[in-house]
Amino acid sequence: MSTSSTQSRGVNRRINSLQSNGNAARDASHTKKRIITHNDAYLYALRVAYLAYLLQPRARRIQHAPAPQIPIQRSSTSINDLMKDFSLLRDNKSTRFPHGFMSELEKRLTGVLMGRERKPEYQDATVKRTFAAFLNAFTEQSFKKRMEKDRRVEDLVLIFFSNATKELQKGKPPGDDSWKLMTDRHLALFVRLISLVLKDHDWARDRPELAARLATLESKLLAHDQDLSSTPTRNGTTSAASIEVIVPLSYEVKDMPLVQLVARIFGLTNTQVQSDINKYKPVWTEKAALQDLKSYQTYLNLNSRKTLRSDDFHFDEAYDTWRKGEAHDLSQMMLAIIQSNPELAKSTAASNLPQLQRHMSNPEPTDGSYPDVLRRMSDHSERSSYVIDQPFDMSTLSSGSQSPDTSVDDDNGFAFIPPEPRAYYRFILGEAFMHDVNDQSLQSLEATGDTPAINILSKHSMDLLNEIGFRWRIPQVSRMTLFLDIVCEKFFDQEISLDNLDGVFNFLKGQPAEGKKPQSFASLLLLDRTQWTLADTALYQSTLSSLHEALMRDLYNAMQECYESKPPSIGPILYVLENHVCNDSSFSKPQEDLDAFSDALHDGLQQKAHETYRSYLEKHVPQDQQSWDFFHVIELGRAVMALAQKIQQRYKKNPEIKGVNPLAALVETVLPLYAEDARDIVTRILELAQGKDEEVPIEDGFQLYNELVEIRQKYGEVLPNVPFAFEIEATLAEFVWRWIYTTESAINDWVDQAIKQDQFRVRMDNPQQIPTEEQRHSVSVMDIFSSFNQSIDRVVQLNWDDDLQYAKFMTAMAKIVGAGLAHYCEVVEQRFLKEMDRLTPEQEIAASQTKQEKWLQLAKDTWNNKDKIEPFQFFPESFVKLNNIDFAAQQLDKLEHEVNVDACAEVIQRHTPPVTQRQKKINNYVFTIKIVEAEDLKACDMNGSSDPYVVLGDEYQKRLAKTRIIYRDLNPRWDESVDITTQGPLNIIATVWDWDAMGDHDCVGRASLKLDPSHFSDFMPREYWLDLDSQGRILLRVSMEGERDDIQFYFGKAFRTLKRTERDMTRTITDKLSAYIHHCLSRRTLRSLTAKSITVSTVTNYFNRNRPQPTTQAPSEPDITRALKPLFAYFDDNFAIMNQTLTSTAMIMVMTRLWKEVLVTVEALLVPPLSDKLSQQRQLNQQELDIVFKWLQYLFDFFHAVDDETGEANGVPLDVLRSPKYFDITTLNFFYFEPTDALIRTSERMASATAARQQSQRNRLSAPASLAGPAFGGAAGLVGLPSTRRSKSIMHSRNLGTMRKAKEEKRKEAQADPNDDMILRILRMRPEAERYLKDRSRQKERLAAAAAAEMIVRQSLAAGGGRMMGNLPRR
Repeated sequence: MSTSSTQSRGVNRRINSLQSNGNAARDASHTKKRIITHNDAYLYALRVAYLAYLLQPRARRIQHAPAPQIPIQRSSTSINDLMKDFSLLRDNKSTRFPHGFMSELEKRLTGVLMGRERKPEYQDATVKRTFAAFLNAFTEQSFKKRMEKDRRVEDLVLIFFSNATKELQKGKPPGDDSWKLMTDRHLALFVRLISLVLKDHDWARDRPELAARLATLESKLLAHDQDLSSTPTRNGTTSAASIEVIVPLSYEVKDMPLVQLVARIFGLTNTQVQSDINKYKPVWTEKAALQDLKSYQTYLNLNSRKTLRSDDFHFDEAYDTWRKGEAHDLSQMMLAIIQSNPELAKSTAASNLPQLQRHMSNPEPTDGSYPDVLRRMSDHSERSSYVIDQPFDMSTLSSGSQSPDTSVDDDNGFAFIPPEPRAYYRFILGEAFMHDVNDQSLQSLEATGDTPAINILSKHSMDLLNEIGFRWRIPQVSRMTLFLDIVCEKFFDQEISLDNLDGVFNFLKGQPAEGKKPQSFASLLLLDRTQWTLADTALYQSTLSSLHEALMRDLYNAMQECYESKPPSIGPILYVLENHVCNDSSFSKPQEDLDAFSDALHDGLQQKAHETYRSYLEKHVPQDQQSWDFFHVIELGRAVMALAQKIQQRYKKNPEIKGVNPLAALVETVLPLYAEDARDIVTRILELAQGKDEEVPIEDGFQLYNELVEIRQKYGEVLPNVPFAFEIEATLAEFVWRWIYTTESAINDWVDQAIKQDQFRVRMDNPQQIPTEEQRHSVSVMDIFSSFNQSIDRVVQLNWDDDLQYAKFMTAMAKIVGAGLAHYCEVVEQRFLKEMDRLTPEQEIAASQTKQEKWLQLAKDTWNNKDKIEPFQFFPESFVKLNNIDFAAQQLDKLEHEVNVDACAEVIQRHTPPVTQRQKKINNYVFTIKIVEAEDLKACDMNGSSDPYVVLGDEYQKRLAKTRIIYRDLNPRWDESVDITTQGPLNIIATVWDWDAMGDHDCVGRASLKLDPSHFSDFMPREYWLDLDSQGRILLRVSMEGERDDIQFYFGKAFRTLKRTERDMTRTITDKLSAYIHHCLSRRTLRSLTAKSITVSTVTNYFNRNRPQPTTQAPSEPDITRALKPLFAYFDDNFAIMNQTLTSTAMIMVMTRLWKEVLVTVEALLVPPLSDKLSQQRQLNQQELDIVFKWLQYLFDFFHAVDDETGEANGVPLDVLRSPKYFDITTLNFFYFEPTDALIRTSERMASATAARQQSQRNRLSAPASLAGPAFGGAAGLVGLPSTRRSKSIMHSRNLGTMRKAKEEKRKEAQADPNDDMILRILRMRPEAERYLKDRSRQKERLAAAAAAEMIVRQSLAAGGGRMMGNLPRR
């Protein structure tokens, strides 16, 4: 039959057998299932246990009998014969001892005598005595010297043999030859000791032949060795012999371990069992057992229903394998019975006795095809009563020659095998299992890393079950499936725990040996399932299916408590399901059933989650709405999140249980409920608070927001497509705005308190040390920025989830920071000015004088020509204030980057509606007024000069700003700016005052200007020359910006405030030094240098004009340098004072400002200010011009401060020194002495080129029209052409980076766009150029007016479509 046909037939047979109800059983009658009683099962188990007692190996006992005397025989081989292997090779070096061997051997012999030798054979006293005798001979000098020279083995052995013979013969009577064997033994021990010495010193590897011959000699010496420790045998005397005899059976229960076990399992006493054995002893015999085997063999040959048939297996090959194994086992069992009771063989004819077949192949038994763990249930190699190792031929035993015993059941035909072996085995197995489970004295299986210690089956129970299964011919797989069926049934009835169930599975899989890994499930438990019977397969599948349903039911019930504080563990259930049920190839479950379970489990978890949430709601939220508080919502949320985190941690390793995520089921159920309840509760709390005219604390709102955001985040992870029911930001934004308003109201108090507690001193512990850069600012600026950062961080830490609202929050905070810094700058600058405007000691004395005394002192000073300038004594606190402003700018720049101002502005811009959809009206306008300079002021002092400063005020006489004082100057230049915020037109009045140290200040003149936002609709700067009501005029540069609620605007405004304060304070410091600069760099100093070259001869020659004029001697280089020495010394003294307190940045800033003051002073020496009128200033001659330019070069090198050794510049950087004004001054040398006509032509050519260039730029900017916005074009005023760039807007000052960029662009633009201003200033000193100056001024006015009108029209077209709009466009 082919393999394919066999398998096909087997599969069809399996399907048919599973559909029928009777084919899986052995019972051929197909009667209804027999009811097995407790007593029947007990009797059949007792029969097998009793039979095991009958067939067990008989015990034997020792009986002593006299033994014949055996003479001791000496070997016929002499010592000379033994040493021939060495004597034949006397000259071979490979058999000689190595050098140094003798000394090591002596040490080893000494160790034997002293008991240090670890080998037990050297501990005998006789051995030590023999070795001592040899050692005495060995240590003789002559022998030892000869041995060290020859190193031959035979010499050493022979001398030992000679000494051992003499020593052992002592005390022996004549005829006693027992000592001869002792001599051989001791000599063998000596040879062994030699080999050990060679081996320990690694000499044996170099002399392998010597080691081999020593080993051969030792074996020959021990050929007749006996137990020499026994004195009688050693002497050859006779002794009694021992013989074994078989102990007869007692037939008492106390000698029957398995029978006692049966009694314990079935709850009977030994007396009762003994009675039953006595009763059935004549029937339960070895003969009856042998008859059962013969009958079973007959049924097997006849393919009867009383044995398994081919229909009971999946395939014919499996049946054939089983049948061969049965035949072998039956032969072994019959032979075991015959050997146990030889009388049974006598009752059978000799021809029918089983014959041993020593040469036939032994078929592999059935048990051999199963793994070791199953063989443990049938292994009888040590304890079975019928196991033999030799096969024999069963064909000689005629099974039909004998009839069954009369005591055999009529319907069964067996004495020891029950009618339904599987059913009886199952019953007994169940009783034994429960007995062992409930037996507390039973030793548990040891716990391993995967299984706990449990009670399964004892060793004796396993012996009994193996005996029963083997006797009843129950296959191993059947025993396993029946055992598993019993265990599952007990588990269903809750008689055993899940740990016991897991232990049973592990028990069936087999416990691994120590140090070995456990084998896989399939290889240990299932093996090849094609060898299984149909009944076993059906039972196993049914058991797994039932177990799966029970475990899934337990899993469902356990998961229903997963949200409790201490839920039951599901790990053991899942472990058994996955490892013992679902992974089994015999188990199959439709996917629809698994999906149905997952859906039911998910629904159940959602219901439990709902119940859990309701319990939390009742616990944390009171019933009375009047007592509701945010704390209740927070506590409820924390409880929900704590539960979610606990569930997440609990199921971290296995987030899904049978396709259901407990965390997801919880979150998707609880969080929507919480969102709705939180929304309703919070809304109700706010309504109640509003009704009571109360406010909920801000911190409560912040705390609630943090909790809700965390919950919403978790909600979004689980339900990404489901919106959160609570609009948190829209509801709780009110608390953030309240925080902002509170901060705004308190910001000035914070600043005042910080200033009040600040002493404005350098922060250093040791006054002797030089302070570091970080120590040069005081604590007030640190405190205010700490307050700013804490206020902003409080909003940032909320992690507000609405970008637009967050950007608005930051915008409001930026406005608050700007206001706080403005207040700080105002207070600090007031204190700074108070310190800088204090009177000198001379001024204090003068203030106390009468008017007459003042006049007399003034006349005295004038007569004495006193014009000495005393250095100003600076306070370190003043410099610390300047450091604070610089540090504030750095911190504000850092804060601007941390807040991410540009991103906030972008978010607001993205959410702002288009221009056509938003209101265009601007409510606030920021006018920036720069007080530039004044000309031709009235002299108010007796010396013909004035000390002017300007005060700006409004029409209501409110002071808006005040400039610094310019001493002794009728053409002063202030270059100071001020911001004025207004909501409509505003009239300002500029009043020029003359400062007097004594008495009231004098009014020099006034002028007014109307600031109308409609006149600045293009947002371009304008310059106004305002005539004073007395004499002279003042130049104001005005620009306007619409104040915007923009974060960049607020930061820019704050930066500009800091920079203006810093610039004003720096200018105030330099003003204290500028008087001496003007004194040293003056025309008087020039006259003093040039006057030194005038002599009497030069005066005489003046009258002799017809004679050639001699060349005037120019001042020498040392004279020119000496003229600047006082100024350099003055700078060094003041710089040394500043360097002790000012930071490096502030120091460079002061030096830069002084450099600008130097350039202005030098420029004033060379040319008058720009105007359309002639100047009274005289043009310098060539000698004076050269001196001025040398001064400029000396001062340039001084301020650059290059170290002569290192070449490193420590002063003002070159790019700052080479400013546009420095460039203009250096270019004066090319035009200074040019004729007037040439200068006029050059001026006209440069003006035309500039006008053409600016017109080209306006043409480029007009396309596209969108670029012609407020940021381009505009009139520069009445004396300048329109500028292509806005001057210093707030947006260009929003951080240090933009400010540096704008300054660099301005410098590059000034260098790239030269003009004719310097030429016009030279022409002011040429009377013949008066008319050109007036014409050029009118030309500039016309060009500026035309450019301004053009820009206004372009702005109108770009903003509104051709019609002038009343409101200003919002930037």
